[in-house]
Amino acid sequence: MIFKSPHAPVNIPDSTITEYVLRNATSLGDKPALIDGPSGRTYTYAQLPNLISRLAAGFASQGVKKAEVLAIYSPNLPEVALAFHAIASLGAATTMVPPLFTNDEIIRQLKDSGARYLLTIPQLMQKAQAVTQAAGITKLFVIGEAEHAISFASLLAAAPLRNSTPIDVNEDFAALPYSSGTTGFPKGVMLTHRNLVAMLRLMEANDAFSRDDTLVCVVPMYHLYGLHIVANLGLCEGATIVTVPRYDLDQFLQVLEKYKVTVAPLVPPLVLTLSRAPQVNQHDLSALRLIHCGAAMLSDKIAQDCSRRLGCEIRYGYGMTEVSPLSHASLPDRKSHKPGSVGFCLPNTECRIVDYNNGAELGANEEGEIWVRGPQVMKGYLGNLAATHEMITPDGWLRTGDIGFCDEEGRLFVVDRIKELIKVGGRQVAPAELEAVLLTHPAIADAAVVGSPDEKHGEVPKAFVVLKNLVVGEEIIQFVADRVAPYKRIRLVEFISEIPRSPAGKILHRMLRDKERRTIATS
Repeated sequence: MIFKSPHAPVNIPDSTITEYVLRNATSLGDKPALIDGPSGRTYTYAQLPNLISRLAAGFASQGVKKAEVLAIYSPNLPEVALAFHAIASLGAATTMVPPLFTNDEIIRQLKDSGARYLLTIPQLMQKAQAVTQAAGITKLFVIGEAEHAISFASLLAAAPLRNSTPIDVNEDFAALPYSSGTTGFPKGVMLTHRNLVAMLRLMEANDAFSRDDTLVCVVPMYHLYGLHIVANLGLCEGATIVTVPRYDLDQFLQVLEKYKVTVAPLVPPLVLTLSRAPQVNQHDLSALRLIHCGAAMLSDKIAQDCSRRLGCEIRYGYGMTEVSPLSHASLPDRKSHKPGSVGFCLPNTECRIVDYNNGAELGANEEGEIWVRGPQVMKGYLGNLAATHEMITPDGWLRTGDIGFCDEEGRLFVVDRIKELIKVGGRQVAPAELEAVLLTHPAIADAAVVGSPDEKHGEVPKAFVVLKNLVVGEEIIQFVADRVAPYKRIRLVEFISEIPRSPAGKILHRMLRDKERRTIATS
């Protein structure tokens, strides 16, 4: 059966993402739109249209044109949102590179995306310069000042754009985040202007927040959660967004208190911290009325502990980068929530539960793979038709790779994953990537990586290793740590005699995950 949204359908306007986000900016006048939390640097709504237009003209004068890609390699800053919209206004796209990536990871994404331009900050300039030649970057831009880079301020010196670029909102993509999908290495997710506008319309209909709210953007803007669900949706609603460049508990709490933050979009590890950290008692967080929790599963007990401690409501969301990034969310009416549920289909969105063994459609309370369909489903993976066709059916259903069920009223419960991805505090880690690194170690004959349950992070990567020469687990952990971003690091190693594989040679990750859970359950 097909599970539908309890919301009435909404109209999706034929608008570019920037036109839609800025449609009410002028009327909001001097209201703060974007604030850099630590410094207090502020951009008002009245300033946004002119700033973005001038910035677009500045990028255009440096050669950026329609269908090109600019990479943003930066922590959370107000200027990230400005740059995104300036690039989108030119009919170009932005790909977001995590600041913690290693040089090899940065080069891989830049080359795959076809990015020719890179925007960064002075503190990351050394790494940015180190990858430019190998990645094919032709120009470096910097938020601030740095040698051998074009400053953000100089871009803003341009006159506003006179002529708008023709954009096909159904075909031209504005965002190119990277996701591993259901398996394999990260792939560029093509999100069109229509995908992104649709996501905002669907969330507006779900009353995520209002123009009276002040939001904190501590979840990373290199992820759609931070860039689109916090920054773009916040601007669209006329709220004030306070950005936090990196997570530090004391600074985070100070920002919540100083700016009287009312809505905090978070990931489960932060909710856990807020439920337990003694520092929370040293701050007045009475303005906080709502926490939105997404990107990974959250224990209901932790949610209840946090909600009681802070006296605020917690709502949930479910989705993935390929759906811009949400398909489900809690209803505003807290009475509709049931423990363990991630909510209902957003407007214009449908959900099916499918038997992952034979493809049969299942009914209420039957577990299977979660499929979703709606206007927020991506155009496809950049340059990878095979992966796109594997992910999206001919009639538009996106296979999430997650296992779950819907109850009779349509609430979705996510219980497991078919897909091999590990989610570490909401960040995706592809086992295939870590397995490839492990197999370059001279002492390792074979390896597989799965997620091991962890209270703080949800999961952490654990390696099952077959040796050909003697080596200790600590050396393997360090070997991988030297080659990947910190959140991808192997935390646990177990030596085994053989990696379970299918007749076709595919690693049977599920067998290893089940083994790990049995071990933890009996320990």
